[in-house]
Amino acid sequence: MTEPRKTFTELTARTGRIDDAELDAFWATLAPATIEFMLGEWKGGEFDTGHKANGFMKRLNWFGKTFHSAADAKPLVCLDADGAKFSNTEAMNGEASLWMEEFRGETVASMVYDGKPVHDHFKVVDDNAVVGIMNGKGAMDTSSGTPRHLYFYLERV
Repeated sequence: MTEPRKTFTELTARTGRIDDAELDAFWATLAPATIEFMLGEWKGGEFDTGHKANGFMKRLNWFGKTFHSAADAKPLVCLDADGAKFSNTEAMNGEASLWMEEFRGETVASMVYDGKPVHDHFKVVDDNAVVGIMNGKGAMDTSSGTPRHLYFYLERV
């Protein structure tokens, strides 16, 4: 097991709150994702950091994200009452696309929402997992006085 996978497994299994600084340190060790790498279907989860948006995805019955191409991204693949997947276009006013963007001094694959000023940036854990940081106006938690990002992860289906 690689060191990034070992850390990822520990973080995703943790039941308590995770400090932003610990996730920032892990993020710094990971390689930037590319658009090509992100293509496919992903199951998602979030890290509980106490961010104001923690729990929002669970309330939507979020499954994950699907990237058919750079121009065709489904950011909120959710499950209906029968367990069928659908693209929830209401929660974030549309779908999304993938771009290469600079974030924290690196160029990484980023998902840009169609209807909100929100960008999700991705770095690679291994061939089957990425860590994401939600960024942008409306995505930052400023309740503590210091802007904070929402951290999440995706695992390839």
